[in-house]
Amino acid sequence: MSNVSAPQTAPNYITPSGHQALQDELYQLVHKERPEIVNVVNWAAGNGDRSENGDYLYGKRRLREIDRRIRFLTKRLEAAQVIDPEAREPSDQIFFSATVTILRGNGQEQTVHIVGTDEIDTSRNKISWVSPLARTLLKAHEGDEVRLHGPDGVENIEILTVEYIRIG
Repeated sequence: MSNVSAPQTAPNYITPSGHQALQDELYQLVHKERPEIVNVVNWAAGNGDRSENGDYLYGKRRLREIDRRIRFLTKRLEAAQVIDPEAREPSDQIFFSATVTILRGNGQEQTVHIVGTDEIDTSRNKISWVSPLARTLLKAHEGDEVRLHGPDGVENIEILTVEYIRIG
């Protein structure tokens, strides 16, 4: 889950794999987790005093959390604009869904995937298209050098390769 959010007016761009992950999570919540918790709550409600019934209280709290997540996922999926990187014409310019290999100012090579705000996974180098690095890279071309302004100053970044491939 992401803590980064796009500006309120920003489109909800998402890759096909990110869209599928949200659909899978919604299905899991609606068809598996929620019914299980409803059964626990119903069982616990039949056990008498609800004010000190841990199963009942926990179940009701968990049910509220699940319902909140279901509403969130439903809204995100309704607003989603799926962009398939493989459907894009080959280009050396960076847009949403690009896989970009860069040379950082410290000499380290790094590959990043520019994805939607619901898909961020820094352990897999998936960065949001609204992140400072992605915003610096967007619309630049392979071979360009861009400047990333950060809290530690300005970093020069060279764009080595730009690809549009499906990532999992």
